[in-house]
Amino acid sequence: MPLIAITRAVSPNINQCELSFHDRHQIDVPTAIAQHEAYNKCLESLGAKVIALPAEPDLPDSVFVEDAAIVFDEVAVIPIMAAASRRDEPRTLVPALSRFRALEWLREPATLDGGDVVVADHRVFVGLTRRTNREAVNQLGEILRPHGYIIKGVPVRDILHLKSACCYLGNNALLINRKFTDASVFQPLDLIDVTEPEPAAANVLSVNGTVIAAASFPETCSLLEQRGFRVRRVEVAELQKAEAGVTCCSLVFSDSLSS
Repeated sequence: MPLIAITRAVSPNINQCELSFHDRHQIDVPTAIAQHEAYNKCLESLGAKVIALPAEPDLPDSVFVEDAAIVFDEVAVIPIMAAASRRDEPRTLVPALSRFRALEWLREPATLDGGDVVVADHRVFVGLTRRTNREAVNQLGEILRPHGYIIKGVPVRDILHLKSACCYLGNNALLINRKFTDASVFQPLDLIDVTEPEPAAANVLSVNGTVIAAASFPETCSLLEQRGFRVRRVEVAELQKAEAGVTCCSLVFSDSLSS
């Protein structure tokens, strides 16, 4: 089934982005734009049809579309984002998403960032963080259980999102840094630990059997290759200054309309 990847261009005001665990460093905007364009080309080279939305100058974090919606095979969920500066981001994705999925909206007092949602086939792990609360887990469960999903809340410590701590690789494997979450929650998945010098390397994106990973984590990339995964390294150093990883910049999902 064909893949769709929705992305959004880098805001010219990305230096005003939200930060929770990183110190603020100046982001070189032209370089960030070039890195994002290369990321789009990487997605296209792996078979995804990229829908590149225009920049939103008034929304500094809006390049990180993953946080503003969660897309499943059956439905797309529109969240309420905890950070006040990001509250308007979800509505900007509605026109593009509504072409492909029925939409469901979370209700107050739920708050959720899509970066806290790790989907492993029909198991959905939702990080409990500064951005995502228990009410969001409960409401997501109400939406997804009729479709056969199992939803579990996962405490996260010392990092922004659950996907900063672990990401699903496919084939029943999960890349993880156990420092940031309780690994026992993910059993019986095959857990692959990031290398010790690269604690932030767990954020990777699996697309059509290839793992997209940040070039700044060469040891973990090599480890995954040794485990039999095809790895595509992308340079995202400027976006990483905004507390981002490779999953943050796209919403990747099957194009069920073409099936």
